[in-house]
Amino acid sequence: MTDHKTVEFSARLSCAPMMDWTDRHCRYFHRVLSRQALLYTEMVTAPALVRGGAKHLLRFDQFEHPVALQLGGADPVELAEAARMGEAEGYDEINLNVGCPSDRVQSGTFGAVLMKTPELVAECVAAMMNVVTVPVTVKCRIGVDDQIPEVVLPDFLQRVTDAGVKRVAIHARKAWLQGLSPKENRSVPPLDYPLVFAMKEAFPELHVSVNGGIETLDQAESFLSDGLDGVMIGRAAYHSPWDIFGDVDRRIFGEENPCASPFEAAELMVPYIEAHISAGGRLHAITRHLLGLFTGRPGARIWRRVLSEGAHRESADQTLVLHALDQVRQQRAA
Repeated sequence: MTDHKTVEFSARLSCAPMMDWTDRHCRYFHRVLSRQALLYTEMVTAPALVRGGAKHLLRFDQFEHPVALQLGGADPVELAEAARMGEAEGYDEINLNVGCPSDRVQSGTFGAVLMKTPELVAECVAAMMNVVTVPVTVKCRIGVDDQIPEVVLPDFLQRVTDAGVKRVAIHARKAWLQGLSPKENRSVPPLDYPLVFAMKEAFPELHVSVNGGIETLDQAESFLSDGLDGVMIGRAAYHSPWDIFGDVDRRIFGEENPCASPFEAAELMVPYIEAHISAGGRLHAITRHLLGLFTGRPGARIWRRVLSEGAHRESADQTLVLHALDQVRQQRAA
């Protein structure tokens, strides 16, 4: 487990929790690229852990530290038990999802719909903090539906900070719970970065990370230099991992980058892939997260094609990755 100050420092740049994407294989890959960035799990629901016995959802590799568990839920007692389970498993932070707009999440009365009941969120985080020693944080929207963000967000933050929360990540968009799909909710509602800056001014002691629409390290550096404490990047970090993580340790954290090139990163994944295959796993479970490694670079198309076409085969193993790298090198040399 990583100490609290190190986790807070790592929150200068984090990879957002993303359903179906930031699983343990994805996080291991991202950790190969960056030793410093804070990584988040996919959202795990408290009912699944507490009532469903789905402890397997908590599995992660020690190499992933610092790593945070994101929980979904709305019952303080259940969330507290799930948080306790997460800390016992070794997570460095427990994060409460107050931003996901999907129908499945709404039907469980958690996620973004909790923006409507800030007093319940405060009760939930207080209950979680009562049973764990690791930081409890919140990822939220600026509001939902017809709420006025300038009114509801300060009240929301006041309540959660009064409950003891010291770090939040704010997705700088509203969530529309009716009429927009989860995908549309990530891009259609307009971004309001100035409101996030205003919240940092209003809550100077609160560690504020901005999320939503951030696609480059240049943008991240700009947000940090302008006074925010952290930047959380989602889709860009997944689809163009080298662009975000390849130079992040040097530029954002002042540390040495662990990989000199995408080729080195792919080669460092080979022993992990080999161990996964030996344990009965499928290659595709890992390589699906590597497809964007060469995005925007010569050989990107052949890299994606070789992995996409071959990884589903029953016999596919780490040699396919090495073959794909050879194909990229040959294309570059041609």
